[in-house]
Amino acid sequence: METGEDIKATPKGFYCKLCEIHTPNQWSLDDHVKGKKHQHLCRLRAKRKAQVKNSVFVSGFKPATSSTELSEYFKQFGPVSEVIMDKEKGVYAIVEFSEVDSTQTALAQLEHRMDGLKLRVKPRERKEFKLATKGKHDPKKPQISLERLNYELCQAASVNEQMQKVVESFQLSENDRTARELLVQLLQEVFTEFLPDCQIVAFGSSVNTFGVQSCDLDLILDLEHTKAFQARGKKFEQTEENQSEDARSEDSILSDVDLATATPAEILELVAAILRKCVPGVHKVQSLSTARLPLVKFNYRELNLEGDITINNRLAVRNTRFLQLCSGLDCRVRPLVYTVRFWAKQKQLAGNPFGGGPLLNNYALTLMVIFYLQNVNPPVLPSVEQLRKMACEEEQCVIDGWDCTFPSQPFTVPPSKNTDDLCTLLFGFFTFYSKFDFPGSVVSLREGRTLPITDFLSRDEEMPDTPQGSEPKQRNTAHPKLGPVNILDPFELHHNVAGNLSERTHRNLHRECCEAEKYCRSLQYRNKSSKGKSWGLVRLFTPRFEGCPRSQDGKEKSLEISIPFRASILPESLRRELGSAGDTFRVLWFSKLCTAVGAVFKDILKCTPPEEPTISQAQTKTGEDEEVNNNESVKQVITHPGVKRPLPAEESPSSSSSPQGKRQRLDPSAEHPEKACWSWAQRHQVWAGRRKVRRDLLKKSDEASKPEGGCSSIESRVTQCIIEKEVDPKDLLEFRVDAVVVGGGESTKAVLKFTPNNDLQGHFQDFFHFLESFLPKMVETLLAKQE
Repeated sequence: METGEDIKATPKGFYCKLCEIHTPNQWSLDDHVKGKKHQHLCRLRAKRKAQVKNSVFVSGFKPATSSTELSEYFKQFGPVSEVIMDKEKGVYAIVEFSEVDSTQTALAQLEHRMDGLKLRVKPRERKEFKLATKGKHDPKKPQISLERLNYELCQAASVNEQMQKVVESFQLSENDRTARELLVQLLQEVFTEFLPDCQIVAFGSSVNTFGVQSCDLDLILDLEHTKAFQARGKKFEQTEENQSEDARSEDSILSDVDLATATPAEILELVAAILRKCVPGVHKVQSLSTARLPLVKFNYRELNLEGDITINNRLAVRNTRFLQLCSGLDCRVRPLVYTVRFWAKQKQLAGNPFGGGPLLNNYALTLMVIFYLQNVNPPVLPSVEQLRKMACEEEQCVIDGWDCTFPSQPFTVPPSKNTDDLCTLLFGFFTFYSKFDFPGSVVSLREGRTLPITDFLSRDEEMPDTPQGSEPKQRNTAHPKLGPVNILDPFELHHNVAGNLSERTHRNLHRECCEAEKYCRSLQYRNKSSKGKSWGLVRLFTPRFEGCPRSQDGKEKSLEISIPFRASILPESLRRELGSAGDTFRVLWFSKLCTAVGAVFKDILKCTPPEEPTISQAQTKTGEDEEVNNNESVKQVITHPGVKRPLPAEESPSSSSSPQGKRQRLDPSAEHPEKACWSWAQRHQVWAGRRKVRRDLLKKSDEASKPEGGCSSIESRVTQCIIEKEVDPKDLLEFRVDAVVVGGGESTKAVLKFTPNNDLQGHFQDFFHFLESFLPKMVETLLAKQE
């Protein structure tokens, strides 16, 4: 293991070139080097080096030559373990021998001939081992040059014109749309041969008017008519016992599977088999039957296009029709959507090449724009419920119990009275979401307004915003997955399209919206530069960490840890209690959270109160018998952090009923909780080598393995083991924690600010880095157990 060459010291810690990750300190580095990922890559690198030594590069053979023929030829020099052919053109191959001596023998021969042609045999090229980065753009796909785009935007006369240029630069060209339509026709012809009366329908970006170059081709395979065809065939077979073999040949593939009873996995395998064997130009076919929406992924070589096929996903088609309608209702919708999407991608809020992960997808961003246009004054777009009332009887549509009714043509909807230009609407978008309370609200495009998250906390109550035509089963059992950002699908109301977002992505979204809103107030946004400098959208599109103005540039990083309000992890009893609290649910939640925070420091990490707390002059006169216990309670705003200040009777009428030294509770009638604070001392390095101690402890016990922070009893024992191993514990550090709830117009979360009071040995930074991941997980674990 070449650890010395892989590790590089940096100002912020260490960098592993092999795994391409940063570690903040030596303990984290040691854990990483001993971890599975680093060990696996070390073994893989050693294996690749051995393969290079045992391989030769071969070219000059006929394109029709098979790997078996090459293997037979090179067996004369020794055992051949593998032959890797060039799949695209078949003009070269890599022949790997089982032994190095066989490689040397093959290279020593002066001339190689096969099928009358002279082969070129040379040592395999040695390349530096590098971790393959997923999601790199295919070089064959057309890419938008950011420099070219910036130049064109600078030449525009106004922000409105810049936004139109963004649409022209990214939208699908007419040739792209035609090529995709031809591919859909090809697939329709092939699948109809095997699945009579089936329908291949495109949906998503390719047809919803918001598509970009090289976007995937999303398709559904509708088998409803095929099931009816199969049922008629079975009925006919029962009456015609002497059916000929010729009559059965046309639908022979249907005899292998009963579509009415087949599982989604069986149907997907059937679709994958047709794609692999019967559609020319299709390769890399993969069936994903365990995904939220089971699908088959494929690549079409001629167009260098990725696509996927789902089964009977009619809701997705209806969503596409809805986006088409919104685009047709107002010409300002498309430029605004394209601009916001590209802005989000530049700020690393969206654009995950894998299609998953904790980032916004294009559909969620589009719904955010539509929701904003529903709420601007006067509205640019009507709500889904308003559209439902405008539809005629023939346009009524219910899919899987969800009411998906809206007009089919834009001209039936009255035009908007809003006359704002694109520049003003974009500014309004950032202003709207910079003040939006995502964690405390649920975005409902159906109602065109936000719904309080407390309406979704109780699972036994009927989910709000449920369409009237829904079946009782779906209305009572399905609830959206709540998270930092909650955006309901316009029709499938138990689907949160932003449910994958993490708290970090939410914080980044809020921060970027605030910075964009601040920039849009400046003259650089509205007025074109007379000196040829960047202006308008160019500065707005500046990639993250590449010259963006930051409010914290040049300042020391704030020692803060955020714990978001996540209703999904709370027990049912607490969810009910919060739901009944209404607008004051933040007070109750903050009280429970502070109790959990105190338990983490005191019971799990074994922190203790400082020996000599600072006491104000007012408190020194209250008597020597007064108990100062600031670590077991949640307190209101105090003058001297870390010390509880008793309130005299003239300040608080309720103070007479609260005995001295007892915990001072938060006022449950207050809409916003006030601050709380603790002072702690940590005398042991409970963060150093914690993972190793935890693994060793689990090996000796019968408890099931849980992730770090997943079990309070295990973590408490880990801390105790670390303490027992320390021979000479010292007063390492003292620190203060101030907690406050941030809500209302920003986000609903608890922000814990750390201030080191005594850190002579310089351990606080390592301790804080450990707390950044450990504390939120542990607090959520304790909250999930509260009754």
